[in-house]
Amino acid sequence: MQNSALEKIVINSGVGRLSQQANFEEKILPELMRDFALITGQKPAARQARQSIAGFKLRAGTVVGLKVTLRGRRMQEFLERLSKVALARVRDFRGVDLKNVDKNGNLTIGIKEHTVFPEVSPETSRYDFGLEVTMVPKVKGREKAIELYRELGIPLKKS
Repeated sequence: MQNSALEKIVINSGVGRLSQQANFEEKILPELMRDFALITGQKPAARQARQSIAGFKLRAGTVVGLKVTLRGRRMQEFLERLSKVALARVRDFRGVDLKNVDKNGNLTIGIKEHTVFPEVSPETSRYDFGLEVTMVPKVKGREKAIELYRELGIPLKKS
């Protein structure tokens, strides 16, 4: 059951604030993509703004995020590193709140600093960014999904 329990894991990161800086496309974005690829084991897709918003100083076509969808072997490896290593390195971590599981059973975990992953060295990484990890189970229903996450070894808080 563990091999086919999750359908996919989607990892997102918003880089909109960093895109305001000069030389973002040439210098900052490649470094962010390198760190993101080290964490996930896969090259991220750059997500662009669909429309311009003057209040946010945003132009259509500007890169505002990075996204990776993991399946299969890479998904299993990432899940193991996340549950056993990265979450343990998060400051004041007391377990993933059950409120993070939606009615369909998707679990979303927000990580404020990408440096909790051991693949990324805080000394060499000049820019900090956060991650949002969403796990999509094959089972439907919130209660079944919570039971599945406990079996997979994700540290959930007691209900």
